[in-house]
Amino acid sequence: MSLSAKTVLQHPAAAVGVEIISLTKQFGEFKALDNVSLKIRPATFHALLGENGAGKSTLVKCVMGYYEPTEGNVLVGNHEYAITNPQQAQSLGLGMVYQHFTVVPHMTVLENMTLASADLPKIIDWSKARRQLVEFMTNMPFDINLDTKAHDLSAGEKQKLEILKQLYLGSKFLILDEPTSVLTPGEADEVLGLIRDMTQRAGLTVLMITHKFREVMSYADEVSVLRQGKYIGGGLVKDLTPDDMAAMMVGSEILQESATREQQHSQEVRLETIRLSALDDTGHQAVRGISLRVKSGEILGIAGVSGNGQKELVEVLAGQRKPAEGEIRVHGKTYRATRKEMRESKVFCLPEEPLKNACVKGMSVAENMAFRTFDTAPQSRGGWWLQPSKIVEKSKELIQQYNVKTSGPDAPIGTLSGGNVQRAVLARELSGDVDVLVVANPVFGLDFAAVSDIRSQIIKARNRGVAVLLVSEDLDEIFELSDRIGVMFHGEIVHETSIDDADLRVIGRHMAGN
Repeated sequence: MSLSAKTVLQHPAAAVGVEIISLTKQFGEFKALDNVSLKIRPATFHALLGENGAGKSTLVKCVMGYYEPTEGNVLVGNHEYAITNPQQAQSLGLGMVYQHFTVVPHMTVLENMTLASADLPKIIDWSKARRQLVEFMTNMPFDINLDTKAHDLSAGEKQKLEILKQLYLGSKFLILDEPTSVLTPGEADEVLGLIRDMTQRAGLTVLMITHKFREVMSYADEVSVLRQGKYIGGGLVKDLTPDDMAAMMVGSEILQESATREQQHSQEVRLETIRLSALDDTGHQAVRGISLRVKSGEILGIAGVSGNGQKELVEVLAGQRKPAEGEIRVHGKTYRATRKEMRESKVFCLPEEPLKNACVKGMSVAENMAFRTFDTAPQSRGGWWLQPSKIVEKSKELIQQYNVKTSGPDAPIGTLSGGNVQRAVLARELSGDVDVLVVANPVFGLDFAAVSDIRSQIIKARNRGVAVLLVSEDLDEIFELSDRIGVMFHGEIVHETSIDDADLRVIGRHMAGN
């Protein structure tokens, strides 16, 4: 059935509903979506949950015309459409705000919004464009200076600009893909609160892909859950708990019971940095005179919006980047993060994206697990004569102990899921005698089972007396695991507090530089 966009948008102030009926999408033999049906009612805030690979992205790409469904239908405003491209979706009032910003950094807000138009004239009348945008902004719940360059906007303002662009294009049904992943808690609450207000005024319908239950419980009216390409369930948020939603996402897989932090007994400082500074890849100062201390049996969580020097700090501690100034000490002695010093000082690291930063994906699971110990007995003789059978034997123990799902120790580690790669690296880094553990975004993008498992392993290491430096962009993770919290902003530690005295609003303000 073919209808014009005017049929849907004949009442320009009215929100648009979308119904997905028996949608299936196959890629060769792989069925990414399997007979999915769900309804997003007009003027509601609807959350879409599911683990990685559940089919969320495939579903919204079918709605937006990036993919053509193998079977099934999409109804917009109670009318059926075969949406074949994003331009057609836009003409029907459908818009999408992506996880990563799409603004042009060196252009102004005015230029970014004007150039987003689908029917841009050959010669732009900038005075007319400004008048139209000024008038448009008077009806919006938030405002941004039209003359500000995009690169001068905060993360929250950039997210607002992305949303404003879609609303300016006439979107009445807005898909938000992990909209708060780079925002502070205050920015996230402000943006989602304003969007929710628009749905309540019947001017907008929202479908939000997220993994943050707090946001679902605070802002969503309804929720739908996908698992392995199928619609599992959902309902009104007021009738559900986070545990209910987690159970739908995970299914029959049993989550490991989370370990709890035990009382600290030692005051021994294991890891210390003294006025540590480092440059980024462009030669600019990314880490600025950081001094911190981590004790035995303690987790120091470093919070902050991505891009404030956390990556460079971890790389210096892991020996992947040279410091520009300052000193690192482990057990009170100067530490330069060489392989020999790491072994002698018992310092281990779980970096972000371990498949890229801590593994050789074409090598086997067993070989990757042996990176720390291949030149020591019993895995080698004389420090150089490898004993493959001993390497495999040890890997089998670790695979079982750390619940690594693999076809066997000889499988290339690149064939494992993200969670199992993380488990394998964690097994390697924690299987020996560990005094210091540096961890960066340890569960980013992983499924619920892996998240529960890995966080429990980190807490168990802390309970054994390991000094843990946890760098994470996930505040829920920081609050769950940490004994103390530090906030990084523009390469500096700008705030520090014990977990007992930590205030989410205060942490959020410091993350924003306030």
